[in-house]
Amino acid sequence: MRLLLDTHVFLWWQQGHRRLKVDVRRAIQRADAVFVSAASAWEAVIKIGLGKLQIPAPFSEGVAQSAFSELPVTIAHAEQLAQLPQHHTDPFDRLLIAQCRCEGLTVVTHDRAFEVYGVPVLWT
Repeated sequence: MRLLLDTHVFLWWQQGHRRLKVDVRRAIQRADAVFVSAASAWEAVIKIGLGKLQIPAPFSEGVAQSAFSELPVTIAHAEQLAQLPQHHTDPFDRLLIAQCRCEGLTVVTHDRAFEVYGVPVLWT
């Protein structure tokens, strides 16, 4: 299984947060590959700048310490956005959906808005 972590899920992983179910934590540990999108880093940095989020270390350090892989945003990902219906208006989540569609990934999220897009989802 190849997973893409939603921003919240990545932050919960870093914090050992109890909202991340044991079976989801195991699935992340056993996955063939786990990705964190550059879009999630962008979202986090914006929220940090607005004073809505604090993290103990730079986002990139958290990804590296977790042994996850960074997923860059590509032109193909951006073009996939044009194919998505406007069910969800969050630009970061929409980009994660586009990345999942392009890369054949399963998204790990708690956000029910993802289910209308037909991407494989692992719910937290």
